Amino acid sequence: MTDSSPRSSTTEPSPPPPSASTSSPTTPIASSPQIYIHPRREPFEHGLLPIPKLIFSDGTQSLASIKDKLLSLSSSSSSESTHRVNSAAIAETLQISPDHARLVLDTISSVLHNDTDPLVNAKPSEIDDVGIGVFDLVVFLYVQSYKRLLPKGHRDSAAVADVWPSTSAFDGFLSALTPLQLVRSNSRRFMPSQADEEAHQLSYLQKHLGNILALLADTAEGEAEDSLVLSMEKLEHLGFLVYFGEKGSERTPLSQNAPFFANSDPDMPAVPVPAAQVLDWLLQNIASTLEHISERVSAKENGPTVASDQDVPMTDVGSTSAKASTSARGPSFIEGISKSSHVKHASDLKGTSLKVINCHESVIYILAPLRYATVYGCSDATIVLGAVGKAVRVEHCERVHVIAAAKRICIANCRECVFFLGVNQQPLIVGDNHKLQDLLFFFLAIY
Repeated sequence: MTDSSPRSSTTEPSPPPPSASTSSPTTPIASSPQIYIHPRREPFEHGLLPIPKLIFSDGTQSLASIKDKLLSLSSSSSSESTHRVNSAAIAETLQISPDHARLVLDTISSVLHNDTDPLVNAKPSEIDDVGIGVFDLVVFLYVQSYKRLLPKGHRDSAAVADVWPSTSAFDGFLSALTPLQLVRSNSRRFMPSQADEEAHQLSYLQKHLGNILALLADTAEGEAEDSLVLSMEKLEHLGFLVYFGEKGSERTPLSQNAPFFANSDPDMPAVPVPAAQVLDWLLQNIASTLEHISERVSAKENGPTVASDQDVPMTDVGSTSAKASTSARGPSFIEGISKSSHVKHASDLKGTSLKVINCHESVIYILAPLRYATVYGCSDATIVLGAVGKAVRVEHCERVHVIAAAKRICIANCRECVFFLGVNQQPLIVGDNHKLQDLLFFFLAIY
């Protein structure tokens, strides 16, 4: 991909304004903890579709023309100025089937960052009338290539190591082993942690943010690349991919963390800023977070495990000692349950997302409302998920029974699994699956 990153060597991001303090001169001032930038895991874990025509290896070159066509279709088909498109416009522009275009809309609605967007709350019969914003769609299309896997049996790993894009941290590990092989081997000790996956997603964004900003930016004057500017409204579309927030804190709008847009008057639109300035600011924050992750992982390896850390593994724990690690900003984890029963209620989970990872020969009950749930790398287990409002993903599982009520489900690379489902949308089955017998699908008409 051609690097079209809007960079500038003369524009420096302004520092954030100092917070006011009422402390007396003799009272030590407690420094506020640093707020780090994080990837939204939802688009990376629940928003990727196995449709080859949605993957653009030349990045901005194709997506720029697609954006222009979508904008022209939105202005001709809608009286509003919000630039929204329906499935017909998506199918025509991307040259995909109407069914695939509808799948795109359904998927975006389940991973969209803005809960006030009309698409999020639309009934199935209303989705085409509501449509999706063009710029959210463009960002969604850009990240479709994040998980494009290399063909199996590729022996020249060195030759493809730098090919854009790379696989995720987990895919490269688990694709080589079945869950049963994993639990019987010592390789589980080297399984990538959630911190590894977060770092991988941040590294991907670090490499491609320049191109994404170029798709969102406007030209101030002329057509020179260095004239690209970004408005506060356009910056908020990046909220689809990243956010600021830590444990116990609310996610704040992306623009309110940007020093050049913070405290803007809502009645007076903020002046757009050079895209290069925004890029530099984002890259600085990503680098800071990656350094923080590295320090945290290093501290884990060299010292005692901190109980509050969200990435605490739970390998080889029984029902008497099992506990999920939780975070207000990230998902809760149930990991490494073996030969036992495990129950979690709503009061046991602090977040709205859950991951059940690497559990074997167990029965796990999640009796709590969730937004997202992932079942990953499990074998010979029964997993009950209650009321998942957005999406469930079951991946790399073997001989697992899943009982779930959810809006949508994606099943990928599973073997000999049985599903008892109550779902609003048709299940998506992708990847290398074998003997998925006795699937029972009940489509719910409750909205």
